Amino acid sequence: MKKTLSIIALSIIGFGLVSCKKENKEVQGADAVPTDSTAAAAMPATTDSTAVPGTTAVAAPVKSDQPSTSIALSESNFDFGKVKKGDKVQHIYEITNTGTNPLVISEVKPGCGCTVPDFTKEPILPGKKGKITLHFDSSNFDGNVQKYADVFANVDKSPIKLTFSANIQP
Repeated sequence: MKKTLSIIALSIIGFGLVSCKKENKEVQGADAVPTDSTAAAAMPATTDSTAVPGTTAVAAPVKSDQPSTSIALSESNFDFGKVKKGDKVQHIYEITNTGTNPLVISEVKPGCGCTVPDFTKEPILPGKKGKITLHFDSSNFDGNVQKYADVFANVDKSPIKLTFSANIQP
């Protein structure tokens, strides 16, 4: 029984990470079942049969073993403007280590499976710059969308939220 529940939970999580919910409201048929893909993606995989479907687990901040440092971002929000539906776009956010210790980015966690991060994996020395690139697939969206990614690093106010917006055109 526990193995079956684990397989179901992993299937739900996997589906929630791969698919993105459209941002605009759609008319659903009478037999449609409303789902909350964000809750499914946030539900932890567990063998404990007490997990309650539909509840949202909040991710705990990832604490780094590295000493804290400080940063400066080139920007924390970007607007792609008009994007043709189906286009894959990307934006690079520059991050500068303004502290005295090496900056270590441990994880970049997007809010949706339609956004894929790429980031500087090596420690960024004081005074040096690193990059965080967010790749966005507009295939499943129409109209205005706003997306984000949380950056976990050895800074005092982690995670750092990077956001972007786009107006998806047919």
